Amino acid sequence: MLPKIVSIIGARPQFIKHSPVALALQSKFDSITIHTGQHFDQNMSQVFFEELKMPKPTYMLNIGKASQHGAQTAIMLQEIENILIRESPDVVLVYGDTNSTLAGALAAAKLNIPIVHIEAGLRSFNREMPEEVNRVLTDHLSKLLFAPTSSAIANLANEGIKEGVYRVGDVMCDSLNLMKPFLEKKLNESYYFVTLHRPYNTDEKDRLVYILGILNGLSKKVVFPIHPRTQNNLKKWMIDLDTFDNIIFIPPVGYEACLSYQTFADYIITDSGGIQKEAYMLKKPCITIRKETEWVETLDGGCNMLVFEELESLRSILENDEAKEFKDLYGDGHAAEAIVAIIEEFVIGEKALAKA
Repeated sequence: MLPKIVSIIGARPQFIKHSPVALALQSKFDSITIHTGQHFDQNMSQVFFEELKMPKPTYMLNIGKASQHGAQTAIMLQEIENILIRESPDVVLVYGDTNSTLAGALAAAKLNIPIVHIEAGLRSFNREMPEEVNRVLTDHLSKLLFAPTSSAIANLANEGIKEGVYRVGDVMCDSLNLMKPFLEKKLNESYYFVTLHRPYNTDEKDRLVYILGILNGLSKKVVFPIHPRTQNNLKKWMIDLDTFDNIIFIPPVGYEACLSYQTFADYIITDSGGIQKEAYMLKKPCITIRKETEWVETLDGGCNMLVFEELESLRSILENDEAKEFKDLYGDGHAAEAIVAIIEEFVIGEKALAKA
């Protein structure tokens, strides 16, 4: 009888990370997936399962419409706990730093089920970001911590977490390698690719209009898939997108389209953690509209630059840019296989201890 693992996902980056892991789990575990529904938009969720050829989730919770962090996390915690009691898995697997991650980790911890955290040890050192709180708490609850970088391992050690920590590479590198043969040019002109969804960039009208104005003044076209959060605010404030004639606004895009747009862009501008890393893996220079980043190694050599207050500098950065040197920071694309092997060995060891 195969050991049982429950994986918890709910947002775009987690679908991407889970894809190669789900494939590696199939022959080793009775693998069950809970999709919390944290991202409920068609192009933020279902399309990723189709493109990545992932098995459909065993459980779909549809919790995404809860508006507040506390309410969303509380509902997830209750629903996930009920499923874990029913399924009684040997381990629970969570990814990254979302409310789905924290809810899954809390539910498992309260039931004394060992937690595996993929993408452990990342720190922005900004506790005002809910993601930072989620990742810190999850790391301190986990038994197995898979850190993608040496700086992530150092962060864990600084917090006293040294056991059960492994650096095996980054599963997003695995996913990207799987998709590379399918990437294609979407636009026959030079452009910048932009994504924005962080509350501090999109939840204040003046800030959002200011950013759009800066983007509209750039020397090349801007391709801007609008995140549902940003779209809701644009509608609420009745912002006329036709006034930004240099920006090509498009609906949220799936994984293949997002990678394709990045691959053929001249530059990437984002406030997303995952897209900063995808840009680096694709050897594309990036400007991050944030005060900090958890992917600190991408800043080396100016491959990724943080710009937040002085967005007027974007144009000069883009027009006076020099060639960057990108290193192989994130492994060889076989992280998922190594992760599953370590989890399997851990579960075998736990079962042996229980029988002793």
